[in-house]
Amino acid sequence: MSTPRLNPLHSWREALLIYLQPKALAMLALGFTAGIPLLLIFSTLSIWLVKAGIDRAEVTYFSWAALGYSFKFIWAPLMDRLPLPFLHSLLGRRRSWLLVAQLLVITAIIQMALSDPTHGLGRMAFAAVLLGFAAASQDIVIDALRIELVEKEFQAALSAMYIGGYRIGMITSGAGALYLASGFGGGEGYVYSAWMWTYLVMAACMGVGIVTNLLLREPQETRAAGEILHSTQDYVRFLLM
Repeated sequence: MSTPRLNPLHSWREALLIYLQPKALAMLALGFTAGIPLLLIFSTLSIWLVKAGIDRAEVTYFSWAALGYSFKFIWAPLMDRLPLPFLHSLLGRRRSWLLVAQLLVITAIIQMALSDPTHGLGRMAFAAVLLGFAAASQDIVIDALRIELVEKEFQAALSAMYIGGYRIGMITSGAGALYLASGFGGGEGYVYSAWMWTYLVMAACMGVGIVTNLLLREPQETRAAGEILHSTQDYVRFLLM
């Protein structure tokens, strides 16, 4: 007895419709906002600093601001298990942590926008480090959301949408930011206001992620309540296990 074959047209149609589901579109939007911060502390920031006349040796030190991406495993268990006061009951564990991370990203980008490197790099450096930490934290929560939002057979679709959104975000904060800076008057020479407005626009783009987060439903809890960490002491014990 032969195995019945699926209708190819029907299968392709169903496969494509997965990418139009609200959760898939939400992951596209979250991927977009996750991709924005990376180049704002790498290539785009480097070009800004070089345009401002900062010594290239000092510019290279700003790459340390992205170390948060490498060491996010240290505080990932805290964000995974520890509920936030008040916001946990209002939004849920994942969405509350994501909202805090998103607000920190926006705050850091605005602080960078308001820092003219020609008048001292201290404030700019602090804001860049904060952005690296906040962006890495945002990635932690989005990864958890992506895994918990849908069943495992739909994980590939959500992962593809996230990566697609991430690349669009990187293009926006890379080539898009440079295009904006040029349009604001920073094409020739150094004009601080051009870079300030460019980074403020990038901060405004993060609003896409906040709106998406507020519209999402908290995924169903996949861990028993006893596995939630309720204090810093629980977190320390968890790390030492």
